Amino acid sequence: MADVSHAPAGSLPIRTFSTGATRDTAQGKLDYDGFLSPLVIRRYAEYMHAHRLQSDGTLRDSDNWQKGIPQDEYRKSAWRHFMDWWTWARGWRVDGDIEDIACAILFNVMGWLHEYLAARE
Repeated sequence: MADVSHAPAGSLPIRTFSTGATRDTAQGKLDYDGFLSPLVIRRYAEYMHAHRLQSDGTLRDSDNWQKGIPQDEYRKSAWRHFMDWWTWARGWRVDGDIEDIACAILFNVMGWLHEYLAARE
């Protein structure tokens, strides 16, 4: 546990641990641990790994998608998977596992956003 010292006006407080070590507070910093679910990240990685095998029998690299896929391809694929999710949510039968469908939606949304952000760089 750390005690937070009171710093001069305009500066950030410093934490002092029982060992004597000091560190800035986490105030204002992104909290990846809080924002993300390890259950979802693990299931997504399992989905992605299972889909590395291509129809021609070759194994694609895990980061293959980062080489660039057009945004309209992501959008069209996302719609197909969203329709499966929506259909399932309404109580109708769909082909495929609902977890895979959710992971496919995540893949397409993250891929689309990746391309959007990369174009801004």
